[in-house]
Amino acid sequence: MTKEEKTIERLKREICKLGSMLPGSISEQYNVCGKAGCKCKRGKNPVRHGPYFQLSFTLGGKSSSFFIKKEGLPEARRRIRRFRVFKQLTLELTQAYVALARKNGLERSKK
Repeated sequence: MTKEEKTIERLKREICKLGSMLPGSISEQYNVCGKAGCKCKRGKNPVRHGPYFQLSFTLGGKSSSFFIKKEGLPEARRRIRRFRVFKQLTLELTQAYVALARKNGLERSKK
């Protein structure tokens, strides 16, 4: 097994171990409601409602988002980190496939 083939197998194993992931980033949102006289509409020192946590991402060229409960933040952050690792590993995997194809030609690099 060549160095490139070993790298490919290692990267595939690492990708398979990642688990659940999410793309995007989390932002903290504050809101103004529609109630007249609410503290969020005070003229001086208004206090907006929140924080609300929103995950924003793009998939297939379409932007989307959804809210995450405060209790779910640690898990959402772990999944976002996993997605970043996934992106890095897939870049390395692609580079290894290219190196293998350059070295062996396409006919002999079908792994």
